Amino acid sequence: MTTPQELDEHFRASVSALAAPSESADPTASIREGAALTGAAALELFDAQLASRHLDLAARWLRSFNEGFYTIGSSGHEGNAAVAAAVTPTDPALLHYRSGAFYCARAAQVPNGPDAIRDVLRGIVASADEPIAGGRHKVIGHPDLAVIPTTSTIASHLPRAVGLAYAIEQRDLRHARRPGVGPIPPGAATQRVAAPTGYPDDAIVVCSFGDASVNHASAQAAFNTAGWAEHSDYRLPLLFVCEDNGLGISVRSPEGWVESVLRSRPGIRYFSADGCDIVAAYEAAVAAAAWVRAERRPAVLHLSVVRLMGHAGADAEVAYRPAAQITADVDRDPLVATASLLVHAGVISATDVLARYDEVGWRVRRVAEEVIAEPKLATAAEIVAPLAPRKPVRVARAVGDVAAAATGPALGARSQAFGGKLPEDGGPLTLAQTINAALTDALVANPGVVIFGEDVAAKGGVYGVTKGLRGRFGRTRVFDTLLDETSILGLALGAGSGGLLPVPEIQYLAYLHNAEDQLRGEAATMQFFSQGAYKNPMVVRVAGLAYQQGFGGHFHNDNSVAVLRDIPGLVVGVPASAAEAAPMLRTCFAAAESEGAVCVMVEPIALYHTRDLYAEGDNAWLHPYGPPGDWARDHAPIGRARVYHAGEHLTILTFGNGVRMSLRAAARLAAEGVGVRVVDLRWLAPLPVADIVRESAATGRVLIVDETRRSGGVGEGVLAALVDAGYQGSARRVSAVDSFIPLGAAAQHLLVSEEAVMAGARDLLRR
Repeated sequence: MTTPQELDEHFRASVSALAAPSESADPTASIREGAALTGAAALELFDAQLASRHLDLAARWLRSFNEGFYTIGSSGHEGNAAVAAAVTPTDPALLHYRSGAFYCARAAQVPNGPDAIRDVLRGIVASADEPIAGGRHKVIGHPDLAVIPTTSTIASHLPRAVGLAYAIEQRDLRHARRPGVGPIPPGAATQRVAAPTGYPDDAIVVCSFGDASVNHASAQAAFNTAGWAEHSDYRLPLLFVCEDNGLGISVRSPEGWVESVLRSRPGIRYFSADGCDIVAAYEAAVAAAAWVRAERRPAVLHLSVVRLMGHAGADAEVAYRPAAQITADVDRDPLVATASLLVHAGVISATDVLARYDEVGWRVRRVAEEVIAEPKLATAAEIVAPLAPRKPVRVARAVGDVAAAATGPALGARSQAFGGKLPEDGGPLTLAQTINAALTDALVANPGVVIFGEDVAAKGGVYGVTKGLRGRFGRTRVFDTLLDETSILGLALGAGSGGLLPVPEIQYLAYLHNAEDQLRGEAATMQFFSQGAYKNPMVVRVAGLAYQQGFGGHFHNDNSVAVLRDIPGLVVGVPASAAEAAPMLRTCFAAAESEGAVCVMVEPIALYHTRDLYAEGDNAWLHPYGPPGDWARDHAPIGRARVYHAGEHLTILTFGNGVRMSLRAAARLAAEGVGVRVVDLRWLAPLPVADIVRESAATGRVLIVDETRRSGGVGEGVLAALVDAGYQGSARRVSAVDSFIPLGAAAQHLLVSEEAVMAGARDLLRR
C-alpha cells in the first residue's frame, strides 16, 4: 500500500527533479506539438487534479481521528478532469465515485459556481450543510453543475444514463405543453417535475464507471440496451467513460478483458486513451464527445488509469498485490505526469508547481478544519425529510386541474384519443379496461407521459391492458422494449430525471426481482441523496399476485410484495377493482408530477377480466368509468383505505383478490345477521394506518385477509400497526402458506380461499 505520506513525498521528489526549458512558453500555445490542449488549459486541469488529490489526502487525515467517514478517493484517476473539459457544464453527468477531478474541473467551468473543495469535504465529514445529500452520504453531485448523484451500488447508474439520454433526445415531448392549456405558471400544481438545470437539445449524457463494473449485470444491461437502441434506430447521445485501473478492490481484471468487453458491444463506438496522460485523455475525450454530440449515438471512452493508496481507508494492498505492481502504478501518477508536461513545456517552473501544490493543500486543510465544526443531521425527522414528501392537498389539486382541463381545453383531444367514444359514455368496465382508459387519459393530459415495456405496444400487453394505445399515440410514446427488466426500469429512471413521466410495465411480479435494485438503490434514493434537488417521477405498473386459472406456477403467480414494501419512500398500490383503478392511477400520476413520487401499481392479474361478484352473470365487479367532473370527488389519496359497508360485528382488512373474497364472505354472513365492514387497504405503502385503527376499533374484532405469504406478508405490517396504536380487541389473520406457488389445482392448497375467510370470521365471532 502507498501511504498518503509516501505519495506526497514521491510527488515532491519527482517534481523537484524536473528540468525546465531555457525560456517560458506562451500559455496560449499548444502544450505539446500538434495538441489542441493549450498550456493555460492544461494548467487549469492541473489545478482540478491537485484539488482532487488533496481532498483524498484530507479524507484519510480526517478518518485518522474519526471525523471523516468516506475514504474511497480519486488518486490515480485525476485524468478524468480532461473529460470535464471536453464536454459542457450543461451536459448531465452521472459520475463514478473516483471522478473527483471531473467534479473539481466542472465546478471551475461555471462562473461563480460551487466551491468543489468545500462540497466534497462536507460530504466526507457528513455535514448537514453539504449541498447535495446534506450529510446523508458522500456522493458526487450538484444541481448547478448538472451532476446527478449516484449511489455506491455497482454500475446501478448505467441503465439510468441510458434512460436520460433517451429523454434528452425526445425534444418534442420535453417541450410540449398540455393540449389546450396555456403556459404553466411556476409553482402550479400541474407543473411537471423536470431536471433542475434543464438540458439543451444538443446535450449529451456522460456516465463514468470503473473497470470491474463492466462485469456487473446492470452494466451489461445498459450496454446491451444502448446497442439495441442504436440497432432499432433510437438515438441515444450517451458517452460511457470507463476509468480502468485494473482492479476491483483486490481482484485484478484479466489482461485485455475490459477492452475486449467494451470493444465487443454492438452499436457502441469505442475510443481509448492513456488516462494518466492529460493530453491524450483530453484529445480522446474531445473526439468521443464530439462524435456523440453530432451523431446522437452512444460511445465508450476507455481510459487506462491507476489506483493509488488502495481501494479505501486501511486497505492493505500488499496482502494481494506484488510490490512491483504498486511501484509501477506510482510511477504513472497522473499528477506527476501533468506537472512534468507543464514544466517541460515552459508553462510553469518546478518551484511554482510545488508552491501551487502546497497552496491547494493548505486551502484544503483549512476548509477541512472548518467543516468539522458544521452541524450534523440530528434527528430522524431531519434525515427522512427528503425521502418521500407527501403533499396530499397539492396532489388533490393536481387531480382537479387535470379534470378541469379534460372538460375544457383538452376536451377535443380527449375525444379524439378515444375515437369519439368516451369511456364514461359506455357501459361498466372491467379492471383491465379501466386501466386502459386511465392510461389514455394520462397520455392526453401530459405530453411527457411515455408507456413502455415488454409486449405493451404491438401486442397491447399479455392481458390486453395497453391494447390500442400505440395506435392512438404512436411509437414515440408507447413502445416495446427488449426483454430485460433492469433496462426497462433504468430507462424509466433516466426518462423521469430528464423531464418525462415514464410508465414502465413489468410483465409479471416475479420478473421484478432481478431488477429490484433499480427501484431500491436508484429510484427511491434520488430525492434522499439530493435533498429533493433531483427527482425521477415514475408510475410502474406490475401485473402480479396469484389466483390465475389455467396458467401459473411461481413465476406467473407470485404473491409476494415484500421487496416493494421494504423500500423507503416508495408508493405501492393494489387496485382491486375497476372502481379503484382509475382514481388510484390518477393519484399516482399527480403525485409523480407534483412531488416526484416513485409509484408502483401491482395489478391483480386474476381480476383483470373478472365481471361477477356474488353470482354468475351479475356483472357486479364491473364499474362505470367516471367522467372528469367526478375525478376530484372520487380521488383516492395515498395512504387512505376504502370502506365497504358499516357492519358493527366484524372488520375485515384486506386488499387485491382478498377484497372480492371478503365481500362475498360478508354477504354470506349478512344473511346470518352478522354485520361486516370490509376495508380495502388499497395502498400497501404507506399503509392506511389511521383507517386501519379506526375501522378495527369500530367492531373490536379484526380479520386480516392477506393473500401474500405469512412470513414477510402485508398482514405482519397491519398487525404491527394495530399493536403500535394500542388496539384493544381480537385479531386474527388468514394468509397464504410460506411457499412458492405450484402449477394447477395444487395452488389452491396454499392460497387464501373464501372458505378460509369464512372460517376465520366465525372463529372471531365466537370470541
